[in-house]
Amino acid sequence: MPQITPPVKHLVKHLVRHPGARRLALGGGAAKLGGAASSVRCVMSNLAYKIDILVIGGGQAGLSSAYHLQRLGLKGGKGYLVLDKSPQPGGAWQFRWPSLTMRTVNRLHDLPGMGFAEVLDPDQTEVRAAEAVPAYFRAYEDRFHLPVYRPVTVRMACDRGDRLRVETDHETFSARGIINCTGTWDAPQIPYYPGRELFEGRQMHTRDYRTADEFAGQRVAIVGAGISALQMLDEISRVATTLWVTRRPPQFHEGAFTPEDGRAAVARVEERVRQGLIPGSVVSVTGIPMTPAIRAMQDRGVLNRRPMFSEITPTGLRWPDGHEERIDVILWATGFRSALDHLAPLQLREENGGILMEGRLATQVARDPRVHLVGYGPSASTIGANRAGAAAARELVDYLRLETGTG
Repeated sequence: MPQITPPVKHLVKHLVRHPGARRLALGGGAAKLGGAASSVRCVMSNLAYKIDILVIGGGQAGLSSAYHLQRLGLKGGKGYLVLDKSPQPGGAWQFRWPSLTMRTVNRLHDLPGMGFAEVLDPDQTEVRAAEAVPAYFRAYEDRFHLPVYRPVTVRMACDRGDRLRVETDHETFSARGIINCTGTWDAPQIPYYPGRELFEGRQMHTRDYRTADEFAGQRVAIVGAGISALQMLDEISRVATTLWVTRRPPQFHEGAFTPEDGRAAVARVEERVRQGLIPGSVVSVTGIPMTPAIRAMQDRGVLNRRPMFSEITPTGLRWPDGHEERIDVILWATGFRSALDHLAPLQLREENGGILMEGRLATQVARDPRVHLVGYGPSASTIGANRAGAAAARELVDYLRLETGTG
C-alpha cells in the first residue's frame, strides 16, 4: 500500500462516483500537501474526492477563510481543503518585483490569530515584500496546521446537483461549497488601442516588472494612475526618460488616509456589487495620498501627466491631435480583473458582466449561495479579506448546515 500523506489519506477514504469525471492522478511528485509529496495514484476514471468546502486560493483571503473554517470546527481533509496554484506559501506576494519593500507596500494587515511582527521586526522596512510576506504566510500555515495543497491549478467548477464538481490539473473534487479566493494577479488587464499589435518595441504589464535598471537610457511610457504605476514611475524615471499617461487626471489628497476614509471607500464598492455591477477598484474611490515620495516626484517634475493616446504606432504613441512620441517600452500599469474564469461554467454573472453579491459582507453569490467570493469587490484588500473570510466561513457553514462541533 503506498504511503499517504495526511490529510490526503482523509480524501482517499471519501472517494465518490461522479458522472463524466475524467481520469484522476494523485501525486506523481507534482502536487504537494503540507510540504510532502503524495505517492498515491488513482486510475479510476469516474471518481472525485468528496469535500465539504473547497477554498480556492492560498493568499491572504484563502488563509483567513481556512483559519475561520477551522475555528468553526471543520476538519482539514474531508471538512475543508485549500487549493493553491502557487509553488510556495505567499500568494501573489512571492511574485512581486524585488524593489517593492515593506516600506513601500500599500499596508499589509495581520492575518487573524497571528501578527506579522511575530515573524518580522516591524522596523525592518527595507526587507523585500516578496520574501517577508511569504515567510509570514508559511509560518501562519505551520502554526495552525492548515491543509494547503499545492501547486494545484483549478481548471473549472461545474454544477452537479447538490454538489459542485471542481476539476484541477491533478485531481477532481466533489464539494458542497466553495470559498473562492483567487484574487487578481493571474488576470492582468490591458486595454486595447488600435495598433497595439504593430508596436515594434516592448510591451509589458505590472506583473512583469522586475527592476528599473532594465530600462536604462530608454523612453518608457507608463500607462495607469494607481499606486503601482506611481511606484514604477518613481523608479524608472531615475534611469530613463518617462512619459506618464492616464485616462483621467489622478486624484491626489492631502493628509493621512483615515479608517473612516477606508470604510467609506469600501462601502461604495460594496454598494456596486450588491447591485450586481462590476466593482471599481478601491483606489479609484479613495484617490491617492500625497506621500513624501510622491511629493518628491512632483518636485523632480516626474508627475507631468499626459491624457490617453488614441493610437499605438510601430515606433510609439499618437494622440487625437496628431502629436506623436517615440517610445521604446509601454508599461501597462492598468490593473487587474478578478481571476474567476474557472467559475464560468457556474454562470454567476449578470448580463452586464457583474456578479450580484449578498451576505453580511457581500461575499455570497446570489445566483448560487454555495459559492462565496472573498477578495472580490469590497473585500479586495488585506483587511477586507480578513473580515470577509470570517463572514464567508460562517455563512457557508450555516447555509450547508454542516456539523461543526462548536455548538
